[in-house]
Amino acid sequence: MPFNYFERFVAYRYLVPLRKGGLLSLISWLSFIGICIGVATLIIVMSVMNGFHLELKNRIIGFNGHIFVQNYDNYFVHDKDLSHIQDIKFEDPVLTLQALISSDQNTNGAIVKSINSKNIENYPFIENSTKKNFLDNKSIILGSGLARTLGVSSGDKIKLLTANLISTPIGNIPKTDTFNVAGIFLSGMSEYDKNFAFIDLKNIQELLSIENKISTIEIHLHDLAELDKVKNQLNQIYTDNFYIRDWIEVNSSFWEVLATERELMFWVLSLIVIIAAFNVITSLFILVQNKSKEIAVLKTIGSSDLSILRIFLLVGSIIGVSGTIIGTIIGVLFTINIDAIRNLLNQTFNLNLFPAEFYYLDKMPTSIDIEQIVIIILFALGVSIISTIYPAYKASKMEIRGILNNV
Repeated sequence: MPFNYFERFVAYRYLVPLRKGGLLSLISWLSFIGICIGVATLIIVMSVMNGFHLELKNRIIGFNGHIFVQNYDNYFVHDKDLSHIQDIKFEDPVLTLQALISSDQNTNGAIVKSINSKNIENYPFIENSTKKNFLDNKSIILGSGLARTLGVSSGDKIKLLTANLISTPIGNIPKTDTFNVAGIFLSGMSEYDKNFAFIDLKNIQELLSIENKISTIEIHLHDLAELDKVKNQLNQIYTDNFYIRDWIEVNSSFWEVLATERELMFWVLSLIVIIAAFNVITSLFILVQNKSKEIAVLKTIGSSDLSILRIFLLVGSIIGVSGTIIGTIIGVLFTINIDAIRNLLNQTFNLNLFPAEFYYLDKMPTSIDIEQIVIIILFALGVSIISTIYPAYKASKMEIRGILNNV
């Protein structure tokens, strides 16, 4: 409903005293500042959480495949030709085993995963020098955390002990083999870096005594948007005894936790905006009481209840809308420059906010979601405007007889 010139003029005149001293001015400024802070905080925190979500997603996908083809039996022969599916970037036949890795200094459990030498170029978290060394026979690539625990570096030798037993004159003993450390990888995911190691597929097949068999086919795609399309094609190729899962299904519990955390954070931070809206209600009630005589005069000269309602709706809406707009600008600018601000705080106050050695990130990740910002803006506007309805209604229904008798 558009406001006419008279309503805009009166609303502006009522807002002018809000910039002067007194309780009404203080509460009104607190309302404005509260809405600004609430909107800006929502945008900043949600953008940072989106950035972490995107970073984790890229690192999990970079370490593993997009689609996993497995058999109900533990091991199977990979004899299907998938070269005709153009959306597939590469396929990696995989075997994994749990083993003990022993060095001269320490012994630690690890998940040993196979990697195909011809596909190693597709793994960005493995350094080029490591990729070259890996081409040598009996080579192993260790996660940075695992290498630190074992006290080894590139060029050292380690012994790998498996649960697969071999018979000897003195009884059954675990099958072991010695490997050269070709290099150290740093994926940025501490769970991977502490617990994973890579060796060539043929070496794992020898350790498990299963020739030409694998446990999983990891499919990597050119475009993640084609995930469902490729899954449907694979379902037509792999029928009996096979099941196909994508990276979302494999990590479903992890993503559910992240999604729940984001939703919870949104509603918790929304309380700042709601509290600011209560300040708007308070300031409007005080304004109505202070302007009771003026309201009586307006009604006496012919202003309708609807016109009075619209005037006070406009007063409260200006506070809410201006707070939302300023808060949005602050939030977006802060998010864009958050890493520069972090560095400035670290240098000025000798802090160590968001340490790279802990998070394995050289800068704080952020991702501005336009749709999410629109939802935050609409939420803040809705709360601030709804909060003005009741005080405006009370002003419009104010009885002028008793007020004029006291004049």
